[in-house]
Amino acid sequence: MTDTSIHTRQGLPTEMQVLLRDYPREAWPDHPDFAESIQHWMGAHQMFRRLGEIVHTATEQVIDRTMDPEAYAKRLGQFGNLLVQNLHGHHGWEDRSFFPELAGADARFMQGLDMLETDHEELDALLDRLTGAANRYLKLSHLSPKDAQLELPGLLKETGAIGGFLQRHLTDEEDLVVPILLHHKLRG
Repeated sequence: MTDTSIHTRQGLPTEMQVLLRDYPREAWPDHPDFAESIQHWMGAHQMFRRLGEIVHTATEQVIDRTMDPEAYAKRLGQFGNLLVQNLHGHHGWEDRSFFPELAGADARFMQGLDMLETDHEELDALLDRLTGAANRYLKLSHLSPKDAQLELPGLLKETGAIGGFLQRHLTDEEDLVVPILLHHKLRG
């Protein structure tokens, strides 16, 4: 049985790597159909990874007392909001427009696209938890800074979870989607 759970899979399941074997990641940049639109899509993924890193590292720094709590609150509000809003918009577009286009191009990949859509449902729950933890911290940072400090371990857990989730999901998504795009000469 194929392990498609974001919590346990170690990469794109083997049976979903049909085109990845023909279009390996290291060859993508030199492929004539590796269009600018694909590069922009992957660039958005890189931005999400980076935003997740920024928020997690800042949380570690405020816990270690190497970042001022006020500076942290500003960073968390700014970069946390960018991360959450942009991820919601990006994966909403993928689910509504991009994935149906890919499924129409190659029905063999429906299982993989279904896996990615399930990941997006998990992502929504994770973003809700991150938003709740960040909002609690930000409110308490004004009302009771001492109590705000007590929220940091939970916030660290959520920022770490989002980083791990994004690394696995975005890599698997790219490994499934880019070979489909290259093979069918889409988005060129």
